[in-house]
Amino acid sequence: MVITALSPEPAKKALEALCLPAVAALQEVITQAAGSSQQFNANQYVNHPEAVADAFRNIWPILKAVFDQRAWDMLTMERLCRACKYAVRTCGRSMGVTIGDMLQVVQLQYQLHHQSCFLYLSSEVIKVFGSDPSCANYLGALITSLFSHTISLLKTIQDFTSRPDIADDCFLLASRCIRYCPHLFVPSTIFPSLVDCAMTGITIQHREACTSILTFLNDIFDVATSIGGKKYRSVIDNIIFPRAASLTRILIGSLAGALPESRMEQVISVLMSLTRVYGMQVVTWGQEAISLVPSVAITDGERSNFLGALSSAASASGANSLAIIGSLEELSDVCRRNKTVQEMVQGALQPLRLTLTVAP
Repeated sequence: MVITALSPEPAKKALEALCLPAVAALQEVITQAAGSSQQFNANQYVNHPEAVADAFRNIWPILKAVFDQRAWDMLTMERLCRACKYAVRTCGRSMGVTIGDMLQVVQLQYQLHHQSCFLYLSSEVIKVFGSDPSCANYLGALITSLFSHTISLLKTIQDFTSRPDIADDCFLLASRCIRYCPHLFVPSTIFPSLVDCAMTGITIQHREACTSILTFLNDIFDVATSIGGKKYRSVIDNIIFPRAASLTRILIGSLAGALPESRMEQVISVLMSLTRVYGMQVVTWGQEAISLVPSVAITDGERSNFLGALSSAASASGANSLAIIGSLEELSDVCRRNKTVQEMVQGALQPLRLTLTVAP
């Protein structure tokens, strides 16, 4: 706070002095086998972008050496990525060419060591630089590199379960891309594969990872209906339509017991968003899915109420959204009323098995 109150030149000198202990500790990391995980967050509370950028450029060779030599060390990488995140947030475009060097390191080390902290550092980069046309080339390369490698790590629901940190940070990053650089992300060749990956992981039981995936899907439908996102609608349609019936069935399966009740609000939100975009077609996809459930599990009346709720949501004719949500929650309650019914419904809809066969 004291440095922030200084004028630019004294602030620069004070920040350099403040960095010295952390720099010394980082140099020890390079020279000692056991290394220290000293945290370099001197820039966290300093609001002088150019001074922080100068300090960061000066110590970047040391930081890069730590990245190169200690990338296997999760604790060190988490702290180092956090420090870089604060630098990106504080400096913004004052970072200059250093940001490109940093992103090259992130791409390389993520491929080698699969640390999720590289993904959340990249999320901050996307937030700050996503709309900057001068950054389009290296951000496009970053998006393709990080998501391609993540998709190779998350091929099955078991993969998601074993690495929920990767899944969580991957789809947090994907949401950032949707919001801050859709012009780079939505038309990219990696986007359809990431949608497939999201469908594979919807039923993960890890709360944060599941929420990130559902939020990403919601963001896709939000951008498709936004004023600024109309230009992406045809691209999104071409991706979603071939997958829509499977996605609807997975969402209904999640609603009907594949996910805990605590996740129902997010699942319903995605289903409503899908319906808002594709209207009565979602009712058709929903009917195909719900017809698979035997009548001993849900009655024709309960089935009809569920489809009626989807139809009301699709018509958007001033229908009571609370009543619609209530009808969807009612189906969830019916399908969970006892273990036998829940197993019967899940056996019919097979959302877990379906997610394993979605990708072409």
